[in-house]
Amino acid sequence: MYLQKARITAIGTYVPERILRNKDLEDMVETSDEWIVQRTGIRERRISSPDQYTSHLCVAAVQDMLHRYNKTVNDVDLIIVATSTPDFPFPSVAAIVQDRLGIQAAAGAIDLSAACAGFAYALHTAHSFIASGLHRKILVIGADTISKITDYTDRTTCVLFGDGAGAALVEQDAEHSSFEAFHLGTEGKGGGHVYRTGLANKLNGVELKDSQLLVQNGKEVFKWAVRTVPEGMKALLEKGGRSMDQVDWFIPHSANLRIIEPVCERSGVPIERTLYSLVQFGNTSAATIPLSLDLGIRDGRVKNGDRLLLYGFGAGLVQAGLLLKLQLDPQINEPLISYQ
Repeated sequence: MYLQKARITAIGTYVPERILRNKDLEDMVETSDEWIVQRTGIRERRISSPDQYTSHLCVAAVQDMLHRYNKTVNDVDLIIVATSTPDFPFPSVAAIVQDRLGIQAAAGAIDLSAACAGFAYALHTAHSFIASGLHRKILVIGADTISKITDYTDRTTCVLFGDGAGAALVEQDAEHSSFEAFHLGTEGKGGGHVYRTGLANKLNGVELKDSQLLVQNGKEVFKWAVRTVPEGMKALLEKGGRSMDQVDWFIPHSANLRIIEPVCERSGVPIERTLYSLVQFGNTSAATIPLSLDLGIRDGRVKNGDRLLLYGFGAGLVQAGLLLKLQLDPQINEPLISYQ
């Protein structure tokens, strides 16, 4: 039983200005627009400038949120940034965000590493802190600059990734809760299927490609996701006492449309009730879910009162699902940037 109710009250997003289209990639590697769209569904992605890092995207997403909603963040008592591409190993991106946004020094600041499941994990963590009564107002951000660790000589991975950020406020609420159920899962034995080397270059006794760039075995990740995500969705719905026809929108991690389609088919979710951001932004890792949700809010498809099933999955191999009831505060302004 949760002691305190927690509600997601506001959302904001940001993507860099530079657009990398499929046609542009044709000049970089052996590929084509037709090949990329057929195998991924991606048409373009946003790329951060050389002096633009994850913290910059985080701050811009929060500024979009503050512009759109009657909110402040100076009184936030915890900052959680989900990212796999921090500006530095330390200090944390969350600490940098605290400084740049002028958030009170009494706030905690932590980075959370759960790759493409990071935003769902961060929301779950924020809910836990508020439900326990330990915190009242938490800033949650999912952001990545994956382009900075992408191997642009590898045509199987470089066509997938882009940069972006999404921010949300999670606040204690006397009457309403956004959070209905959660499901987590881990298969650490598959860690060698998606990795970036660090201090160690062996995992489970296997030598890793020590390039400091992202390495992915797409076929193995596909098989794992298509097998485990529908199972996790079923467990999540059972825990929440809901059926799929009671869910208004399915928002999976936007890894690849060819993963989302079989997941929907096996889960009985119409693709028309599925939100994804990959067509415009590619795979932005921890930012894909907030970007997908915000695209739906911006174009009017997603409304307050809608029930959402968020599901993140990625390197680890980890997964995190949340069943949410959307109850945002009223918007006071249009978003700072149009994605049209």
